[in-house]
Amino acid sequence: MAARKAGSSTVERVRAICLALPEAVEKPFGDHSSPAWRVQDKFFVMMPEDGASLTLKSGKEAQEVLLRSDPDRFFFPKYVGSKGWIGVTLGRAADVDWDELAELIVESYCLIAPKRLAAQVELGGPQD
Repeated sequence: MAARKAGSSTVERVRAICLALPEAVEKPFGDHSSPAWRVQDKFFVMMPEDGASLTLKSGKEAQEVLLRSDPDRFFFPKYVGSKGWIGVTLGRAADVDWDELAELIVESYCLIAPKRLAAQVELGGPQD
């Protein structure tokens, strides 16, 4: 795969992962135009338009492990970090571990989604 800059290709790949999940929809936050994905009108992934990072829900223990494991890639996001959310710096699309990112997105979805929807998803990744 050819190297691409962060931005539309990254956003498109995140979009495809998110929208493969049951009842997931893309709907920006308030008056912002940044992409965000929700299930039953609750956010599970938020992303700036430039595609350089994203924020997603994680368990408090997972958040601590991720922050310690790679502080250059994971960060404590403003406003929602105290609620168990984690920031992920994406950089270039070619440098992203897409399997790991998909797993983090699916875990976020499962933490936010109603149990009946979360039960339809395996934590190994979104179902095709």
